[in-house]
Amino acid sequence: MTDYIVPVGYDTLDERLEAMDRDGFVYFPQLIKKDEIEQLRSHMEALEGVPESFDQDSTQFLNTDRYGSNSSFLNKHINNCFNRDPFFLKYLDYPEIIDVWEAIHGSDCHVIAMTSWITGPGRPDQDLHADWQSYSLPEEYMQDPRVKMPNYISTFHVYLDDLYEELGPTKVIPGSHKAGRKPKEGEDNWNGQTAKSVMVKSGDATIHRAEIWHRGSANKSKQNRYLLQTACAQRMITQKFPPYLSRFRFNKDILAKATPRQLRMLGNHERGNFD
Repeated sequence: MTDYIVPVGYDTLDERLEAMDRDGFVYFPQLIKKDEIEQLRSHMEALEGVPESFDQDSTQFLNTDRYGSNSSFLNKHINNCFNRDPFFLKYLDYPEIIDVWEAIHGSDCHVIAMTSWITGPGRPDQDLHADWQSYSLPEEYMQDPRVKMPNYISTFHVYLDDLYEELGPTKVIPGSHKAGRKPKEGEDNWNGQTAKSVMVKSGDATIHRAEIWHRGSANKSKQNRYLLQTACAQRMITQKFPPYLSRFRFNKDILAKATPRQLRMLGNHERGNFD
């Protein structure tokens, strides 16, 4: 039995939605071309951490993670990229990705986070986790084909490296979004399946549900790993743009360059319930 996954890409929206429902993620081979890959890497490298935005940037000694631990490795985790550089606006509604998002989250969906993440050698394994478990149900209900649970949040990953085991690929358990719960502490498998590495190439992308069990793996290589993450959600899910209590401010110069759809993805909605 292999300990890695070679993902399969699908051409039609219906096939992609079926993969999201069945596997908990969908794969887009070579979504981003070589020139854009190099540009994106350069723009990610140019970002600087802002402590108030909960950024982690060991190049600036902002190396305390969310658990209060100091990073002994390069860890550049920058939030709100769309508000730092207009180059990142395109990833709010990237072609093909936006079609899946609007189909699963609704035509009034919006982006709730965008994070640039560069990790260097020495990054340790993460624990198996789900990003968010919005509901808990007995597994027999989740496995019933008549039950279609709503997809509240999904994350678009852009991979900027040819991944191999030592570089720290993302590991997932396909179908585990139907577990109806998060992994327990120390739990490393579901339905007899352990998390397997998703082997992708530079320029590939995935969208995965928030409920899928997954983890980042250790970077045991001699190179940095580059990943851009953009999370999208149903409109009723709050946007996670720190700092909070109205201290976050949109960059007006960047907003002026955004398209109407990009502005909606940033939260410029028409009036609706609770408005």
